Amino acid sequence: MAYVGAISRGMADGLLLILPRDPQAYLESLRRQRFPHVLIDHQGIDDQGAAVGVANWDGAYAATRYLIELGHRRIGFITGNLEMASATERLAGYQAALTDHDIRSDPTLVVEGNFLQPRGFTAGQILLSLPERPTALFASNDSMAFGVMEAARDRGLRIPDDLSVIGFDDIAEAATVHPPLTTVRQPLEQMGRTAARMLLRLIEAPETPVERIILATELIIRNSCQPPPT
Repeated sequence: MAYVGAISRGMADGLLLILPRDPQAYLESLRRQRFPHVLIDHQGIDDQGAAVGVANWDGAYAATRYLIELGHRRIGFITGNLEMASATERLAGYQAALTDHDIRSDPTLVVEGNFLQPRGFTAGQILLSLPERPTALFASNDSMAFGVMEAARDRGLRIPDDLSVIGFDDIAEAATVHPPLTTVRQPLEQMGRTAARMLLRLIEAPETPVERIILATELIIRNSCQPPPT
């Protein structure tokens, strides 16, 4: 909080913000000072300022639907930190896809994660220990998906022959792991460019109308998913 205050008192002309879990104090301080700022990955955080985010719900829905269309019915899901809007939106997209395809939501198939690879490994172990284990696992980001892949190999499971795995983000490593990871691409570079342009407009013309832009996600199909084993 003190750092944001110092910046807004002359160290910068504006801020691009990816905020922590409890952002309201930061935002209220910036609004009081009428300091130019743009939120990145903002959904559920703020309803007043300029912002750019991605369609987290849509991306999670598309990924889950893809697994369903491959024939999977027991699809495990590892959430992100549920104090973050992106995590709750991805969970909601997963649940909506199940509902729309008449698949009962099983709470034992959902494990809370934290967007970090070690938690993906632990959550994968939990889900793969179920008496009727899932045939596919959807992790809320690629780092946790890598942890899931480690957990599967630790149990002697082959990906995708025995278990399909899907992630979210499409970080660079997703294309180079073995097998290459099917994932939901966030347009991270476009988010940054869009937010920077918005901020420059706000600095140059403070009365510019507030923009709130949601960018589309894209399902990137690689080799970590296939129909469930028969």
